[in-house]
Amino acid sequence: MAGITIRKAVEADFTEVLEMIKARAAFEGHDGEVTNSVEQMRAEQEHFRCVVAEADGAIVGMALWFFYYESWVGRILFLNDMWIKEEYRNKGIGSELMQKIFDAAKEERCKMVRCQVYSWNTPALELYKKLGAAIDPLNNCDFTVES
Repeated sequence: MAGITIRKAVEADFTEVLEMIKARAAFEGHDGEVTNSVEQMRAEQEHFRCVVAEADGAIVGMALWFFYYESWVGRILFLNDMWIKEEYRNKGIGSELMQKIFDAAKEERCKMVRCQVYSWNTPALELYKKLGAAIDPLNNCDFTVES
């Protein structure tokens, strides 16, 4: 999509990022369960990474991840949240956000990118399959990171 910029999130973006986290929680049937706050995100920002998608000067999507170590595989980037505002979906933004995630995984020498998705979230499953995910019965979506 023309006019979309993907960039690293900064503290000034945390309010909008948190609103998207809450929107995703509500979409998944967990409205009102998010206890995180902008203050907590500021205090704990060394534990996560985030990029935002901008269109016309407004944040329209985000992806938030962290790293962990799995004994069978090694270092893994775990995509914890990805959200795109409804009016901006199906415009390629999800693929652009995922490319930034794959780039970060390569930069950090991860062996895999993993996320989890509900079985009823067909649009997310279709995107991840299109991008090459192996999806197991627990709906872990695993992407091998090419060195």
